[in-house]
Amino acid sequence: MLLKFILTLLKVVIPLITRLEVYGDRDKFQGDNQIIVSNHIGILEALLVYYFIDRDDAIVLLAEKHKGHWFTRELARQVDAIFIDRYNADFNATRKVLKRLQDGDVMVIAPEGTRSPDGSLQEGRFGVSYLASKTGVPILPVAVTGTEDRIVKSKLLRLQRVPVVVRIGDQFTLPPIRGGDRRVILQEYTDEIMCQIAALLPPEKRGIYSQNPRVEELLRPS
Repeated sequence: MLLKFILTLLKVVIPLITRLEVYGDRDKFQGDNQIIVSNHIGILEALLVYYFIDRDDAIVLLAEKHKGHWFTRELARQVDAIFIDRYNADFNATRKVLKRLQDGDVMVIAPEGTRSPDGSLQEGRFGVSYLASKTGVPILPVAVTGTEDRIVKSKLLRLQRVPVVVRIGDQFTLPPIRGGDRRVILQEYTDEIMCQIAALLPPEKRGIYSQNPRVEELLRPS
């Protein structure tokens, strides 16, 4: 019930505080079971993705460090969130996420694991690659610019709307891992996910993936 209220509230608040430019098909957010991956440069873009998906079966992940606060615990209970240790292998959280993905829920996650300090792409972590290859759930890459916390704060303090650009890519899937060096394969999968996001970003925001040949390949006209 609370998650539905939050999603409804976002429908009102986001247009009031942002000036959105969207490139790509918004209907892709309404696809069935999928993992939506995005860059992470500020708090606002997480809300933006939930604003677009308009679903109440979203898998909400909260950092384990917030579990000690009663309000966060209650919020997590109300929206059926999953606490996760971002810095260590969290098998309990992973099992819960796998089950919900297999049950048909949608997930929104930043593979970088934390906000980028300079606004450009950081190295992705293996978590999303593992979940996607294990379940076969499609991945939808999304890139967001303009949501850096300092920019958002500055604009809102001046009662100005925040100019935000959202670019939506194409779904793709990762095959299951059936042999070979698991870590090497997960690294390849993670690079693919990050390059898909990087190809949607301006050149100066692609970070460590700016010179990756796969990005150049994705940018070539088909």
